[in-house]
Amino acid sequence: MKLTYPFMAVLAALITLAVVGGYIVLQRRRSAAMRAIGLALAGKPGRQALRRHLPYVLFLAAMPILLFGLSKPFAEVPVPRASGTVILVFDVSASMRADDIKPSRLAAAKEAAGKFVEAQPSTVDIGVVIFGQDGLTTQRPTNNHAAVNDAIARLSPNGGTSLRQAILAAMTAIVGKNVTLPDPTSNEPVPDIGYWRSATIVMFSDGEDTTGPGAEEAAELASDAGVRIETVGVGTPEGATMEVDGFQIATALDEELLTTIAALTGGSYHPAGDAATLNDIHKSIDLRITTQPENVELTAFFAGAALLFLTIGGLLMIRWHGRIV
Repeated sequence: MKLTYPFMAVLAALITLAVVGGYIVLQRRRSAAMRAIGLALAGKPGRQALRRHLPYVLFLAAMPILLFGLSKPFAEVPVPRASGTVILVFDVSASMRADDIKPSRLAAAKEAAGKFVEAQPSTVDIGVVIFGQDGLTTQRPTNNHAAVNDAIARLSPNGGTSLRQAILAAMTAIVGKNVTLPDPTSNEPVPDIGYWRSATIVMFSDGEDTTGPGAEEAAELASDAGVRIETVGVGTPEGATMEVDGFQIATALDEELLTTIAALTGGSYHPAGDAATLNDIHKSIDLRITTQPENVELTAFFAGAALLFLTIGGLLMIRWHGRIV
C-alpha cells in the first residue's frame, strides 16, 4: 500500500497520540477526584469500566482511521479484464453470395460480426481482414470500434478462396510486419514471429478452399506464435446452387477443414446453420482474460470503517448513558 499524501498519515499519528494521551490523563484525574471525595461507582468494576470507556475508545479509533484515509492510500491490485487483439477475418469469395443463410452468407456474417464488436470492451483492439484468393487488411487493430464496424459494412463478395492467405494476412495484422511461409520445396526454416498469446483470430468462412493446400501449415504457424483461431462456419452442409458468370455452381459448408484449422491452434469451430444462430455466435467465443495491475484508491474503505466505529460508539453511548458526549 502506498500513500498519496504521506504527511497526512504522520499528522494522523500525532493527533491520535495527543488525543489518546489527553483522554488517559483526563480519566486518571477524574478517578482521583472521585476517590478524594469518597465516591465509589456501583456495579461490577469490569462492566462499569467497559461502559465508561468503550464508546470513547471507538470514537478515538475512528479518528486515526479517518485521518489516515485523508492521506489517500492506494494499492496496486491485479484486475481481471478481457483484453488483447482480435482479428475478424471474412471470406469474401463468390461462394459467400449463396443464400442458404438468408439473406446471404456474407450478409449474415457481417451482421454477426457487428454484434461481436458491440459485445467487446474498449480494452480489446479489433482489426478486419478480408480474403478471397489473397488476404488484405482493411482495418488495422484499433479500439475505435466504430471504425471497425464501418470496415465491416464495406465488405462485398468477389473471387476465389485461400484460407492459407487469410491466416497469414491476419498474422501480419497482429505482428505488424509481413508474415509468410517458406516454399515447401526449400529448406528455409519457418520464420520466428514472436509470441502473441493475447491475440485471437475469428474467421467467418464457408470453408471452401479453392486455391489448394496450405491452410493447415498457416494454422500451425499461428499456433507456434500463441495465436488461437476461432472458426465460424457460415453456410449449411446441404449448401445452395448459385450462378457465377453464367454457370450454375453448387457450394456447401466445409466443416471438416474449419474444424481442423481451429483445433490446430487450440481454438474451436462454431457452426452457424442459420442467421439466428450466427447472430449469437459472439456469446460462444471466449476472449482471453488477462490481469493488469491497477492502482485502487482505498480512501472510501477507511472512511467507511471510521463511520462504522463512530456509529457503534454513538449507539452504545446513547444506550448506556442516554446521551452522546
